[in-house]
Amino acid sequence: MSKVMIIINPSSGKEKAGEILPNAEKVLGDIYEHVIVRKTEGEGDASKFAKEACEGKFDAVISMGGDGTVNETVNGLAEQEHRPKFGIIPLGTVNDFARALHIPLDPVEAIEMLKNSDVKEADIGKINDQYFMNVLAVGAIAEATYNVSVEQKTRLGSLSYFLEGAKTLVKKTPFPITVEHDQGRWIGETYLLVATMTNSVGGFEQLAPDAEVNDGKLHTFIIKSLSIPLILKIIPSLIRGEIKNHEEIEYIQTSKLRVSTPEDLLVNMDGERGSEMPFQAEVLHNHLSLFVPGES
Repeated sequence: MSKVMIIINPSSGKEKAGEILPNAEKVLGDIYEHVIVRKTEGEGDASKFAKEACEGKFDAVISMGGDGTVNETVNGLAEQEHRPKFGIIPLGTVNDFARALHIPLDPVEAIEMLKNSDVKEADIGKINDQYFMNVLAVGAIAEATYNVSVEQKTRLGSLSYFLEGAKTLVKKTPFPITVEHDQGRWIGETYLLVATMTNSVGGFEQLAPDAEVNDGKLHTFIIKSLSIPLILKIIPSLIRGEIKNHEEIEYIQTSKLRVSTPEDLLVNMDGERGSEMPFQAEVLHNHLSLFVPGES
């Protein structure tokens, strides 16, 4: 008997998740014989539910929530012996992974998409003993995003992350870093390191326009200098998708990454607090099968 698990974060989508759930159950009920709903109540629930789906050999798992819920679900699916196909109904502020997969950002349209979807293989990243599907970042600017409140996200969307990060420019200091990658080693000082697996970071889709969800690469940007005037100069390059060519940016494509610093910093993984430094990251190529819009 075919079965699907919906993992839903009730507080996502300005708490409209509950209104959308019955439609998702109906659509999925026409595709699968059994539809099981699991509602998250706290941190780690989505990972636990996803592991249950793997152990129960479910055919599919559908995440209804923001990037945090998607990240937790990925952590439950990763490296399991049986991995159900994975679908996303975006209800968050930014929804980077959905953007990269061209999944409709309107949740009703995303549910409708499941009626006529294709399946695409996608990479995920592994960092120490955790997993991520979109981006990791290191630096005071990355850590500042933890201060963004639910109210700010609701009112300002992805702009809330940008504004909180910009506040750190007043007291910015670079930190020493060693980056080991496929081609060798980079040693120097940086204000921010960002490694992305997709073309969408914080809702901006031109940071790494060539990045594909299954290219086996971490597209890594090391920002060597940072100031308000420099940011104003970089913005046109960012809009054109040419930031990797800027003289104050070190750009590396690699399948593995080892990063160390003497500073006491945490890694921001998909917008959430992640591992302590140092860290070692690698790409798990074509690890998950995801529902994406059908061609017809």
